[in-house]
Amino acid sequence: MIPGLDPNKMQQMLKQLGMKMEELSSSKVIIKRKEGDIVIENPQVIKTTMKGQIVYQVSGSVQEDSFSEDDIKLVSEQTGVKDKEEIKKALTETKGDVVEAIMKLKG
Repeated sequence: MIPGLDPNKMQQMLKQLGMKMEELSSSKVIIKRKEGDIVIENPQVIKTTMKGQIVYQVSGSVQEDSFSEDDIKLVSEQTGVKDKEEIKKALTETKGDVVEAIMKLKG
């Protein structure tokens, strides 16, 4: 928040402005994208409600999963492996090389 300002006073000020803030306990936040997921482990999640609108603010250590769903699907189709985590592990070990990941899982 604002350095030097008492958190309780800040909450009172926000309440007077019609804002309600609530910290949500979360262990992981996943943002799904076509290009790959963004995973935030042990995030701080703040839910803010103002004038009927809800906004979620997420902060923490970000880990991008750079494998597209198409890559995962292709590896799965070619190898018969259905476990996404196993496929992602193979892609990670082969630095994203789809052909190498397929060969690794088939061998």
